[in-house]
Amino acid sequence: MRRTEVREGLVDVDTARIAGAMAQLRHRGHATLRDRMHRVRGALVLALQAGLAAALAWVASHELLRNPEPVFAPISAVGTLAASVGQRTRRTVELIIGVAIGVLIGDVLIYFLGTGPWQLGLVVVLAIVISIFLGGSVAVVIQAAATAVLIATLSPSTKNLEIPRFVDALVGGGIALLVTAVLLPLNPLRVINRAARPALDLLADQLDRAAEAIRARDRESCQRALDRLRQNKEELAAFTEAIEGAKETITISPARWHRRSELAHYAEAADPIDRAMRNSGTLIRRAVTMIEDDEPVPDPMPDAIGHLAESVRLLRHEFAAGVEPQDARERALRAVSEAGRTYTGGVGFSGSVVVAQVRTTASDLLVASGLDQDEANRLVRSSFGEHERPAPPAEQPEGRAGTAPPPALP
Repeated sequence: MRRTEVREGLVDVDTARIAGAMAQLRHRGHATLRDRMHRVRGALVLALQAGLAAALAWVASHELLRNPEPVFAPISAVGTLAASVGQRTRRTVELIIGVAIGVLIGDVLIYFLGTGPWQLGLVVVLAIVISIFLGGSVAVVIQAAATAVLIATLSPSTKNLEIPRFVDALVGGGIALLVTAVLLPLNPLRVINRAARPALDLLADQLDRAAEAIRARDRESCQRALDRLRQNKEELAAFTEAIEGAKETITISPARWHRRSELAHYAEAADPIDRAMRNSGTLIRRAVTMIEDDEPVPDPMPDAIGHLAESVRLLRHEFAAGVEPQDARERALRAVSEAGRTYTGGVGFSGSVVVAQVRTTASDLLVASGLDQDEANRLVRSSFGEHERPAPPAEQPEGRAGTAPPPALP
């Protein structure tokens, strides 16, 4: 019957559905390939750093220190570079501490108890327990346990392993820092720009979606924007980690010292961007309630939120270009002006909170652009205009428990 229908010219529904599914698969495949290539490009410098550090660590240990089997120096170098950016100096110290603890425990137990499977198990247990008791991090605990295992298993066949192991850890970690600081340092601003893009794009996209949802009174779409914005931990963590890594690079790399002033600008922007995220979450949450309660929505309200989204995008672009973010500031103040018109047009309780959150988020973006808080608040009040009723105080922003709200705008 199906074949008969197709021959008679009727629509083959199955073929259309299969074609649509295949098109989605092709699109998803292309998107996945792009994502993977982007991750590869982002990790390429790290891979080059690790390869160079491993090679130099082997040469230093084998040729300079006359170690016939320089295994641990390259491992330590790669282990240091494998640490999150911004933690490499700490990782080197942790490697050395972990090695010292492992060597001490392994040597003492082997001397008194000998070697064997139960001795090996006891060595690992004590290395972990003592490392935790001394306040060691996860890296210290793992390194101490691994070193204790090596000492317990290799000492019977390899004499005088302890000192080379300790020295190799020191050499490997030191060469890793040398590579990152002098020979192949990262561009700290490029790292931050790459990490900031997902966080700022997330904020801008969800503000845009909320604006469209408010305009269409689409409660479900607004709720989806809120849910996605709440899932911002990964983006914010990457941004914060990149700033810490850039600080480390600026500190230990003479070739990057001239970037200190630009980095300071970025570092100061991290907190207000975090606040803008949380205040935008409150804004969208109250917008959901506003739609549910069928409150009035003056035409300028979604425009104000759309201007906030564009301000975030302009801020990202101007940060990346290294220029004064004047366009981002102008767009944030335009959002405040539209919020003032919204308030004059008449809003309900939740709508008034949305207006207040537009003001507060705009203030956060102005501070992120480099203005101090007092100046940002003054500009927001001026752009909002004079109205019969003052805007209600902003709600406690969404986010971590115990986080103080930003300074309220009168």
